Amino acid sequence: MDGQLIAEPGLVALDITAADEGTLGAVMDGLQRQWATSGITPVRRLPSGPGVRTRVYADVRRPGAR
Repeated sequence: MDGQLIAEPGLVALDITAADEGTLGAVMDGLQRQWATSGITPVRRLPSGPGVRTRVYADVRRPGAR
């Protein structure tokens, strides 16, 4: 991760890989309850086989929607 993209402590980028979009949505729901997030970015299918991947940005200093 380029340090210029996330220059403040507490801001994180998470690359999430899941078996399917439903699982990815469940993970995102949990993250959004815990922290303020960017929401899900475009979902990419994995070229090597089944599964999906996305990137999420979160501010771990701010609580999410509970």
